[in-house]
Amino acid sequence: MNGGTRATVIEVLVESVESARAAVAGGADRLELCQNLFEGGTTPSAGLVAAVRDAVRVPINVMVRPRGGDFCYSDDEFDVMQRDVAGFKRLGADGVVLGILNPDGTVDAGRTARLVESARPMTVTFHRAIDVTRDVFEALETLVGMGVERVLTSGGEATVLEGVEVVAEMVRRSGDRIVVMPGGGIRERNVERVLRITGAREIHVSGSQSVPSRMEHRNTRVPMGRELRAPEFSHNAVDPARIAEYRRLAG
Repeated sequence: MNGGTRATVIEVLVESVESARAAVAGGADRLELCQNLFEGGTTPSAGLVAAVRDAVRVPINVMVRPRGGDFCYSDDEFDVMQRDVAGFKRLGADGVVLGILNPDGTVDAGRTARLVESARPMTVTFHRAIDVTRDVFEALETLVGMGVERVLTSGGEATVLEGVEVVAEMVRRSGDRIVVMPGGGIRERNVERVLRITGAREIHVSGSQSVPSRMEHRNTRVPMGRELRAPEFSHNAVDPARIAEYRRLAG
């Protein structure tokens, strides 16, 4: 159990109205809304953002990532990001989640600052693009300097447990200037350990399960994805029981 005086804020990653409702039912404090988790999450449709906004009353932070792959974007891609930020503000999002890097592995401070300014009064979370920067502490200071509210990180490693000491140092250095939110590989079996070592006040989890398709007729000869593909006759959705267990463990 988290021994702090404040309850840990639990942000749940969702990509559907179904998952948004389930996350809130399980006790989520905030949602990160995206699509295409197979590529790490990309920008959701305006329709999905509007529907989730209508469905739940907790804060919603929306991913602004125009494609999978790296975080070094062209002028056209940056233009799309600017349009999406403006659109999500109109739709009532509480925050946006983004990350832009330079080719040398530093934060693209100029473009990031422009998005932060245009996002206001929404909050801004810099996502795990920080984990592929050349120096996570350098990147953290850059983000503090432009008023970013939060950074999502696994400490520059594949999972939070592998980078837990770095995350703890990021939390220590950040103080009250920016929220450092661990995410990436947090499970029920390790959430207490992550919170204890890092001292983090917020965590980012998914808590999903496989949901079978409602299709009765199934033609398995015609896949809709590429060769490395998700199953056609099931999808992932948040399990409210898992979120409730995170809530219990985190305090």
